[in-house]
Amino acid sequence: MPAERPELIPGRLWGTSPPTVALFALLFVIALLPVLTMPIPAMVDYPNHLARMYILVRDGTPQAHPFYRVTWALYPNLAMDLVVPLVARITSVELATRLFLLASQILTITGAIAIELAVKRRFQVSGFLALLVLYSVPFAWGFVNFQFALGIALWGIACWIVLQDRAWPLRLALHTLFVTLLFGAHLFALGLYGFTLGIHELWRARTRKPALPTTMARFLTLALPALVAFGVMKATGGAVGQEGTAWNGQTKLLMVFATLNGYDLWLSTGGTVILVGLIGSAAMRGAVRPIQSGCWLAAGLAALFVVLPTRLFDTSFVDLRVTVAALLIVPGFIVVSPPSRAWGRLAAVAVLGVTLVNLASALTVAAIYRGEYAALVASFGQLKPGSRVLVGHSGSGEDAPLGDLSDYPIYNAATLAVAYADAFVPTLFTSIGKQPVTVIDGYRRLAVPYGGPTAMVILRDIAEGRPNADAPGYTRTWTEDFDYLYVVGPSAPNPMPGLLVPLAASARFALYRIERRRPGE
Repeated sequence: MPAERPELIPGRLWGTSPPTVALFALLFVIALLPVLTMPIPAMVDYPNHLARMYILVRDGTPQAHPFYRVTWALYPNLAMDLVVPLVARITSVELATRLFLLASQILTITGAIAIELAVKRRFQVSGFLALLVLYSVPFAWGFVNFQFALGIALWGIACWIVLQDRAWPLRLALHTLFVTLLFGAHLFALGLYGFTLGIHELWRARTRKPALPTTMARFLTLALPALVAFGVMKATGGAVGQEGTAWNGQTKLLMVFATLNGYDLWLSTGGTVILVGLIGSAAMRGAVRPIQSGCWLAAGLAALFVVLPTRLFDTSFVDLRVTVAALLIVPGFIVVSPPSRAWGRLAAVAVLGVTLVNLASALTVAAIYRGEYAALVASFGQLKPGSRVLVGHSGSGEDAPLGDLSDYPIYNAATLAVAYADAFVPTLFTSIGKQPVTVIDGYRRLAVPYGGPTAMVILRDIAEGRPNADAPGYTRTWTEDFDYLYVVGPSAPNPMPGLLVPLAASARFALYRIERRRPGE
């Protein structure tokens, strides 16, 4: 049974009218503006990653960092750690890191289109849906290794489908290349790549009913490169993260509605409702038709979303990453045939509207944080080089508040003091098995390898001698262990005037010098 190949529409580019392709190209450029125009993109984890890049670039030079050392091992989460230092040899660290993020976005969008072209031989909906999720939670929060690796995975899926009926040596060679790239880039993206190809091959085995040896050979071709990679990692002392598994079924539905927009939960919810409504309306009118393994993939990825924990092998929001991956993969296996011209135009306007609102949200946040990040970088001049800098947040909970996601990009930004002031910041990402940077021996007790700022209510309780069971270990004697305190989040009055001396402030952060207490005070 030959693979399904919808015919090209004569006289049209990839089966799509030139105005539609031109509109997509325009939206593509607009979508990249927040990264193209900002030296430090407004993404939660991005400043933390940028600070680590400075450590890697300076390693082995007279300017090596005084508090951190580089410890290379075969970790399956090294995409930017391998790429950015190489690019930074010919440009600045900031530009090299931004170019890496830009490449991640381009790979994601073009990879989704590549799958659609491989399956349907036409450009139809995948590119537009990829733009729709470009600033979803995993991407807007700066999970840059995952985004880069997912883009590679999408291209790998497209290549496998194109070559699925070719000679096995060619398929094995190209598949091995993609597995190698993905293993080094991000483990969960490798898992999504393997899961997708596994489901697709199960569908082929079910519909074509080949001989058992042929089926076994195809699955062996899929599994062998990954098994070899894991064997090499184990033999060389590599790791896959430290923390255990956390499963929270109560957040599953919230994760679905938080998918489309990482800066505004209400916009994300509204966009999700519109998208689900369009899909339901199209299905009832017979306007969507899954082809090849489309149904199998949709069902498989939905089941994977349900059963996966929220945290796995020190990787957060793994279930939400499945949702985003599904929106990039499954549309390539669905043919959309509007029941009428009016319905088609209405659906196009709805998708275009949600996309433009998402992009406008991202551009607005970028404009806001251009000034905030500039003020923060200027404040690093107030720090004495080699200082110890604690970061707290002005919210009342143990983490940043969920009410306004646009506040999140400031929460890890103070870790840039590591790069700009040679400071020690305990919340710099230094998780063994994920980052090739660790804290030097004398400061490990003060490091939290993968965490965020501590609530000021907790820090105030500690400073005033009140026990607080929620206090992280590294904060128990913070008034003596640290020299400066950044309070990030919405502006608030000085929480401890007798202890903290204001040095700099903006709408979303304040910098204080910690006054040492003398005996008897």
